[in-house]
Amino acid sequence: MRPRYFLIMMPFLGRKIRLIEMTPPHEKTTRIAFLGLGVMGYPMAGHLKTAGYHVTVYNRTNSKSVAWVNQYGGSLGETPAEAATGADLVMACVGNDDDLRSVCLGSDGAFSGMSHGSKFVDHTTVSAAVTHELYEIAKSQGIAFVDAPVSGGQAGAENGALSIMCGGDDAVYDWVEPVMGVYSKLCRRIGPSGAGQLTKMCNQIAIAGLVQGLSEALHFADHAGLDGASVIEVISQGAAGSWQMSNRNKTMLEDHFEHGFAVDWMRKDLGICLQAANENGASLPITAIVDQFYKDIQNMGGGRWDTSSLFKRLQSMKA
Repeated sequence: MRPRYFLIMMPFLGRKIRLIEMTPPHEKTTRIAFLGLGVMGYPMAGHLKTAGYHVTVYNRTNSKSVAWVNQYGGSLGETPAEAATGADLVMACVGNDDDLRSVCLGSDGAFSGMSHGSKFVDHTTVSAAVTHELYEIAKSQGIAFVDAPVSGGQAGAENGALSIMCGGDDAVYDWVEPVMGVYSKLCRRIGPSGAGQLTKMCNQIAIAGLVQGLSEALHFADHAGLDGASVIEVISQGAAGSWQMSNRNKTMLEDHFEHGFAVDWMRKDLGICLQAANENGASLPITAIVDQFYKDIQNMGGGRWDTSSLFKRLQSMKA
């Protein structure tokens, strides 16, 4: 939580002004449950505990919950419902639509342990359809629901520098935004329920094209006999520059892909994008092609490679 400061006039001390740090009142009193301790959720929950929140965690593999509590303190729940009981705010960062339904619904799901007036924030990248479904179920139980997928990868989560795109009701977003500010550099409400997930789809569509373009540029440079690092040094400072170029060119040229955002997860996300495009009539020809390129990488055994492995796919085709 970023501190807020207020200027206090003290006339009885000769009109001196003191700068006093004021902690938002709900920072030390809000009880949070965090569901899902993967490469993203583990550090995100850690930032919340470090900021002074009461945090209870849940993870399907209980050993991760134990490790988190040993590192940060706090407590753990054996089920999502147990973790969510008594929480003012429940946050989730799991794998896909089915995982999210699993941690929310049923007798062991978080919704069954949440009280009227509590809030649920979903950081998972899922379909807008499941977001709308859970928003309505939560609303019927007096629970507020905000979809809040993130961008920035593992490094962004660890450094507290994620970009968060949100959908949901204004007043609820205003309440949860300071909490998300603990691990974000930018957090915005884009629109009503589902708008966050639709914005994340835009993000993944853009990334797919960018990484394929960067891969082709490096592949071309190699065939042309150019030094890839020198090429990137020059073109990254011009109109071609991007986050992908700045942060992935070195590992691509070193043939290192055992890191970052996995191809398996990207294919899951692109599948969501393509399904949504079928429903709203958008044309995504490049996204569809890149999705098939990622399928090729899976067939190469690279399902857990970083998305920048599109370059490796091209290099494997080199005569």
